[in-house]
Amino acid sequence: MTRRERIIAYCALGAVFFFWGTTYLAIRVGLETLPPTLLAGMRFITAGTVLFIFLRGWRRERLPTGREWLHQALVGLMLLGVGNGLVVWSEVWIPSGMAALMIATSPFWVAGFERLRSDGERISPRALVGMLVGFVGLVLLVAPGLFGATLSVGYVLGMVAIQIACASWSGGSVYAKHHQTKVAPLMGAAVQMLCAGVALTLLGTTLGEWRVLHFSPRSLMALCYLTLFGSIVAYGSYTYAVQKLPLSVVSTYSYVNPVIAVLLGWIVLGEPLVWRVMTAMLIILGGVALVKTAAKRPVTSEQQAVSIEANQRAEVLRGTTKACSVATN
Repeated sequence: MTRRERIIAYCALGAVFFFWGTTYLAIRVGLETLPPTLLAGMRFITAGTVLFIFLRGWRRERLPTGREWLHQALVGLMLLGVGNGLVVWSEVWIPSGMAALMIATSPFWVAGFERLRSDGERISPRALVGMLVGFVGLVLLVAPGLFGATLSVGYVLGMVAIQIACASWSGGSVYAKHHQTKVAPLMGAAVQMLCAGVALTLLGTTLGEWRVLHFSPRSLMALCYLTLFGSIVAYGSYTYAVQKLPLSVVSTYSYVNPVIAVLLGWIVLGEPLVWRVMTAMLIILGGVALVKTAAKRPVTSEQQAVSIEANQRAEVLRGTTKACSVATN
């Protein structure tokens, strides 16, 4: 990767840091009058269509092949269809800041999926400690919903939905990282959003959400913000960063997003910012940091080949030196 590509990749990651931290608030505002599944579906169909037309009409990007379409569709359904779709649905029941904090557990899921791969990262004792620390943070975070007065079926279902979303998003990210195609990152993002948007819209239609669809100035502005900044800018940046940077680096977006989301939820929506939430946030992020700093970078087949070749050259060099020494003596 060239220096220019590295700079662009980190700028893309910076966009992910900020804009995805703000989307939790935008989703919460959009849900004031828009049903969750159609909100996500309309967002991704619009963003995918705009980006696709721009890439084909302006930049003349090539169309993906049939197999590449299937690959991008699978990634889109895992990341956006299930991953983001369940996040939107969960925010009907839980505050936006809490949703962001729960999603900060995504690196734990990434570490688990990487462990299942022969060429993936291995979990060290330090990483296991980090996971336990993160679990303690989760217990503290969801304690009111489990033991307090706010316990409800919707609250518990929202928490479960968030974790399913994290698992799907993380699994899709690991799959996309290890199964890259020749499709340009932005074209891949456009196809993923189109496929996920169609799936979510069909699901929303099946659930009868069109009957309760109602636009207000606030929800329309939220939808436009999610489409432009949350999808076209941030998701396009994410797909680029995943291809150019280590997944352990990219996944750090979940460290920054909760801070932005919690602060916005507190400032704009008046959501409570009590000591328990702040403490839980610090514990969760501390656990995630332990996991990521303990992650071992996998040795690829190319690196193994280079190492073997270097050893062979060293053996030849030592043999040549020894032969010259014998001849001299």
